[in-house]
Amino acid sequence: MMIGEKFPVSKAAAVLADGSIDGAYEFINKGGYTVVFFYPLDFTFVCPTELVAFDKALGEFEARGCKVVGASVDSVHSHAAWRRTALKDGGIGEIGYPLLSDMNREISAPLGILNGDGVTYRASYLLDKEGTVRHMVINDLPLGRSVSEMLRMVDALAFYEENGDVCPANWQKGEGGMKATREGTGSYLAKQAA
Repeated sequence: MMIGEKFPVSKAAAVLADGSIDGAYEFINKGGYTVVFFYPLDFTFVCPTELVAFDKALGEFEARGCKVVGASVDSVHSHAAWRRTALKDGGIGEIGYPLLSDMNREISAPLGILNGDGVTYRASYLLDKEGTVRHMVINDLPLGRSVSEMLRMVDALAFYEENGDVCPANWQKGEGGMKATREGTGSYLAKQAA
């Protein structure tokens, strides 16, 4: 699965934000952005820190017109039980976004993100308004991801789509971009050096 390609699946079984189960949840945000992030397994160790961090930042994603969706190879029943487990007991509580079940590996296998044990790496995808992958990052199991970096990438994609200017290294929301030309790069670098 590469940048610029459509995400391979648009529906999956999921536990929704209200705790209900939908056997064919349409998770791609048509007309907005979608962040789909995979984590290895429910009831593990680094995973709940990531899911809670996404939940704490959910309002920021929603303010940007971006839907957040978690996914793993666990069943919807395992997801539901994990949501009902208190944080102090290793659970994630009633997070405000859906969790997809990829038990049959119909999403993760085409993405190439399964390890030798059949669980997913910590893979994160930013989809544009058409469901095309515009950003992806894959971490090994012991390496937790950065939610703030994903927010930055949502901002960068929105900036590019609105202005046509590209975002240089370490670009932050509120900063200007640069023209995707040799002159644009030269002008930008000259300003940085001054």
